Amino acid sequence: MKKLVHSLVLSSLVAMPAVAMAAEESPHKLSGSLTLASDYVFRGISQTGGDMAIQGGLEYTHSSGFYLGTWGSNVGWIEDFQGYDSGNLEIDLYGGYRGGIGDTGLTFDVGAIQYFYPGDKPSGVTDADTTEIYAGLGWKWFTAKYSYYLSDEVFGFGKPGYDDADGTYYLDISASYPLGETGLTLGAHWGTFQFEGSADAQDYDDWKLSLAYDMGKLSNTLSGVTVGIAYTDTDAKKSKWTDANNEFLGDSTTTVWLTKSF
Repeated sequence: MKKLVHSLVLSSLVAMPAVAMAAEESPHKLSGSLTLASDYVFRGISQTGGDMAIQGGLEYTHSSGFYLGTWGSNVGWIEDFQGYDSGNLEIDLYGGYRGGIGDTGLTFDVGAIQYFYPGDKPSGVTDADTTEIYAGLGWKWFTAKYSYYLSDEVFGFGKPGYDDADGTYYLDISASYPLGETGLTLGAHWGTFQFEGSADAQDYDDWKLSLAYDMGKLSNTLSGVTVGIAYTDTDAKKSKWTDANNEFLGDSTTTVWLTKSF
């Protein structure tokens, strides 16, 4: 009996690492984030009119490279710029496939995203809901991403059935460089938004410089917490991107944020 007990204990100890390894190698992963930002700036344009934003997202990924996710934020332009009677909420649903390209060091990301803006839309106001497909390439610290719009309306621009905005695209070139073991990451970005149809007068370029700090460097209790600051600017036309509150949404701005990832 004593030998049997010893054998069972030994077998359990040997099996435990294998069980732990099996758990670690699960092909499924669920991650998320919560963010508090002084302003929600998307592709150079303030989505909240300079006001604070609370944001959150949840993403499922599979080891094959397939992913699905959702993300949301409060916004201000749905009422102040677009003319909805009520709304001011953005909900995104997206999915795609990402991975590496052989031994080249290159990575790719292809997918689609649907932007939803629920609210009370008066008759004659263009729908803000937008459908986008995208393809990106990455190498070390650099990424390039091309986004193409399939919907007739693109963020409230375009006239369905007449000179609509489908075919609009956005090109994004970015760099993210970690500064050694400091926990600091320096970011830089340039993008160009080129609208089609009746919306082409809204064309603009935008650029951004950012600095983020991983607060997990200070304490394990702060693991997953990032604080950052960014400066953004555009060459957007003030006459085309000013809301009902006389707020120029494409103006230069400095934004700070705090994110918790889990």
